[in-house]
Amino acid sequence: MEVKTTGEIRKVSKLAQNIIGSEIIKLAAEVNEKIKNGQHVYNFTIGDFNPKIFPIPAELKQAIIDEYLADETNYPAADGMLPLRQAVSTLLKERGGLDYATDEILIAAGARPVIYSIFRTLVDEGDTVIFPVPSWNNNHYSYLNHAKQVMIDAGPESNFMPTAEHIKPHIKGASLLALCSPQNPTGTVFTKEGLTDICDLVLEENKRRGENEKPLYLMYDQIYWALTYGDTKHYNPVSLRPEMKKYTVFVDGISKSLAATGVRVGWSMGPKLVIDKMKSLLNHIGAWAPKAEQLATAKYLSDLKRYDLFLTGQKKQLHQRLDGFYKGFMKLKAEGFKIDAIVPQAAIYLTVQFSLHGMKTQNGDVLETTKDVTKYILDEASVAIVPFYAFGADVNSNWYRLSVGTCKMEDVEGVISNLRNALKKLA
Repeated sequence: MEVKTTGEIRKVSKLAQNIIGSEIIKLAAEVNEKIKNGQHVYNFTIGDFNPKIFPIPAELKQAIIDEYLADETNYPAADGMLPLRQAVSTLLKERGGLDYATDEILIAAGARPVIYSIFRTLVDEGDTVIFPVPSWNNNHYSYLNHAKQVMIDAGPESNFMPTAEHIKPHIKGASLLALCSPQNPTGTVFTKEGLTDICDLVLEENKRRGENEKPLYLMYDQIYWALTYGDTKHYNPVSLRPEMKKYTVFVDGISKSLAATGVRVGWSMGPKLVIDKMKSLLNHIGAWAPKAEQLATAKYLSDLKRYDLFLTGQKKQLHQRLDGFYKGFMKLKAEGFKIDAIVPQAAIYLTVQFSLHGMKTQNGDVLETTKDVTKYILDEASVAIVPFYAFGADVNSNWYRLSVGTCKMEDVEGVISNLRNALKKLA
């Protein structure tokens, strides 16, 4: 029977009726319209790579072609092709200090199905999920799972990374703590001490619960872990506290490290019971990584020296862009403009701030909201970036994500010049 809502007949499920679209996609539509009309826009909204600037490794590309030519086009194994799970196990041990057997690893079509399956496997309707804001899509996955959301507002004082003190008041009775490091959208990471404190909090809570209560699990998204810069180090819960292996389910893959977002090869590793249930769930959805891509990735990862060489060049190029923008923002700040940025640590993102609320344009319009500021930067500077409210932060937050995966090095100077000219017009 169809149910009427606000005078109209609802023709879809309540879940579909009330789901919220991506704020990034909405902004991208406006950007694309300007480009369609012939305007040049520096578009740094999407957390993706331009393959013409950042192609996948040539050896991986050729290996994918070879697997298709060999007719590897039928169903893959439900938990992923064994050669790839073996290669991932070796990669984790040799480069990540993590010891996971092949039956503790699940291959999927990128990080998104992994995250979805973690939520569906560990969270019942009405369960509490704790996550920081800003963060990527935890609010949407919580909604899809009918979960109670506890959003931790982690500010610039901790580089937008949540602390044990932030989490502790909400931990009793929670089912899932969702963390990401290096973090999307901030490009910042947990310190060793900060993550250790959180691990101790989770272990203490699970000790209190005992064997007769569902554990508190930690979903640890480390999809960007290979992309760290300078002295920045990546830490994971299991290496810091081996006891966390019972409660940690990882999100990982090649999407970011190898600029392979469209290749769709991701994986999860965690307690065998959880991984087995995730496998069963994904088996019904069919969210497998394509067989040819899996076998090609296995071959590519079989030579970690080749992998290291690619990463060295990739990180150099990404850091040049991030550091160039950071220095440009600091120069504008020194010139007296109300902007700021956080030193880039990892991933493909720079966290920047535009403290322009209340300022007037030359037309006498007041920039009252963050949406006003975002539109002004786009219209006057031809720079498109994503406000943190698109990642669950307060709608009045004046912090933004700038993504460099589509950026040419020569764009940096043009962006800073455009911003300078636009900021000069404000009073």
